[in-house]
Amino acid sequence: MTENSSSDDIPKGDRVAKLMARAGLCSRRDAERWIAEHRVEVDGVIIDTPATLVDDPSRIRVDGKTLPGAVEPKLWLYHKPAGLVTTHKDEDDRPTVFENLPEVLGRVISIGRLDMNSEGLLLLTNDGGLARELELPQNGWRRTYRVRVFGFVNQEKLDTIKDGCTVEGIHYGPVEAKIEKKTGRNAWLIISLTEGKNREIRQVMRYLELHVNRLIRQSFGPFRLGDLQRQEVMEIPRSQLIEQLGGKYARAAEDKGTPVNKNQKGWAKPKEKPNARPNKNKKSKRPKPAPKPRKRR
Repeated sequence: MTENSSSDDIPKGDRVAKLMARAGLCSRRDAERWIAEHRVEVDGVIIDTPATLVDDPSRIRVDGKTLPGAVEPKLWLYHKPAGLVTTHKDEDDRPTVFENLPEVLGRVISIGRLDMNSEGLLLLTNDGGLARELELPQNGWRRTYRVRVFGFVNQEKLDTIKDGCTVEGIHYGPVEAKIEKKTGRNAWLIISLTEGKNREIRQVMRYLELHVNRLIRQSFGPFRLGDLQRQEVMEIPRSQLIEQLGGKYARAAEDKGTPVNKNQKGWAKPKEKPNARPNKNKKSKRPKPAPKPRKRR
């Protein structure tokens, strides 16, 4: 700091993209894209850089709507069926995961993705910061899948990828694969890895001259698909989040900076339906699933 400068001269506030993610509206990446699309304004003026600093979130408007207040970080388990793409808006107008979720969830984003033909466990959250924490490669969280492949396979063949492999110039890290059972020319494999590259398992299996005809994610870190039915959504209780995530959850919660407003209306917390309220008197080790999604017209 120079002689003629003071702390009052230092820009205050947080980046717009960070505040948008903090409000549960979108991820920081989505926020940056929306800003580039001139959908975001501060004090009535459209901005063109996510580096803009703002000291009061109420000064921000997105698509003409004031930014929602901060919401408590939440995490849901979702059993994604095959046939849905993991995106909010698909250029080819294919059905998406987010169009098929219960309305009571509000605006959520996925932690990682599953491609259109894959199914199984997908983590959802209302908090961009929490999503970023859980996606960090250094977490080393193992993802486990049941994979059905067509072609000749034995354990010796699968062991060739335990130290990783390179396919078409892209290096994939270590992959653990075991044979669960064989049925004719098909075999069910249990595959686990810590990376999350696009279509990684399909590419690695192709390297082994195997064709994947079904892929089901069974677990992501400490979270398991269990007996969750297709398209069923289950919220993880706060106590379990603290137990499983520790500092990751604490950092996301502290980053909010404002109290939780359970009556929040807007993108992140739409009005709940009467039959969607949890039964507080019911004691169960299994979290209460969210209502079934509406059928597409």
